[in-house]
Amino acid sequence: MFTFLFSLLILQRITEMVIAKRNEKWMLKQGGIEHGSEHYPYIVTLHILFFISLLLEVIILKKVVSNIWYILLPIIALSQLIRYWAIYSLGSFWNTKIIILPKVHVVSKGPYKYMKHPNYVVVAVEILIIPLLFQAYMTATLFTLLNLAMMSIRIPTEEKALEKYTNYEKAFQLKTRFIPKK
Repeated sequence: MFTFLFSLLILQRITEMVIAKRNEKWMLKQGGIEHGSEHYPYIVTLHILFFISLLLEVIILKKVVSNIWYILLPIIALSQLIRYWAIYSLGSFWNTKIIILPKVHVVSKGPYKYMKHPNYVVVAVEILIIPLLFQAYMTATLFTLLNLAMMSIRIPTEEKALEKYTNYEKAFQLKTRFIPKK
């Protein structure tokens, strides 16, 4: 099961990078402005090291599927549905980088109708739950903490750029960062 899921996740990330690169080219041609480029290599490194750590912990320590796999696997599946809902909702605006098209209204449909950063929630869930599925507790703990640190830089950078160039503040005034307000 590990080999299958791990391979699927790697294939997924490669596909996402192809989509992101295509969208990046389109957005830059439209006058998009990149923000946060100084921390982007650290995000890429964090994700690469996450997969390496997961692979090594599971293989070297001979980890097996958790006894609560029937709870964890549906959480992973649901997170993937939300990921693709977010990507689909953003369309050509979806990217792994922070690229903003000035004066364009922010997307507030799909999961963005309910929260500001659904994709970051998905990543946080993955970084915690995927290792737990295989009892890779060191990877789950370390990379959850590293991701929290990275998001404490990434999210404010993205929000500041969106507020500067778009209707972000007005569009999301009734939403918190991650939990919808009633």
